[in-house]
Amino acid sequence: MIEVRLPESSKPEHRELHDQLSKARRVGGRTAQAADELMAVLYPHILLEERYAAPPLAILPQLVGGEVTEEMGQIIRAAEKLKAELPGMLEDHRRIVAALRNLMRAAADERHEGYAEFAQKLIRHAQQEEEVLYPAAILVGEYVKLKLGRT
Repeated sequence: MIEVRLPESSKPEHRELHDQLSKARRVGGRTAQAADELMAVLYPHILLEERYAAPPLAILPQLVGGEVTEEMGQIIRAAEKLKAELPGMLEDHRRIVAALRNLMRAAADERHEGYAEFAQKLIRHAQQEEEVLYPAAILVGEYVKLKLGRT
């Protein structure tokens, strides 16, 4: 069984995300409400990413090194599921971006600094997922399927 863990490079970003949203919830008012609304759409989406995008991406270093094993066949199903779920995940991104913009407006109106930069960073991250990470995860599944001779 392939062990899929969040890459070390992603851990500070996830910690910052959690910390910023927790902080926004503590300030109260519309900012807290906007943070709650963001969390309601963001956290289920993150679970889908961990389930379907992370497994294929986790084996990229081995694939680049030329290693393809039967065990890697496990990720084919995750990549196929990601491909099937992609329209819904992109819709999630539209809802997440709308919630981020709402957080930015609420924080600006209530003079809570720092949330605009945080929201812009997450918007760029969503764009990177759409343009690079999701397609890469799907391609990894296709590549492994091809290399293992599976149809």
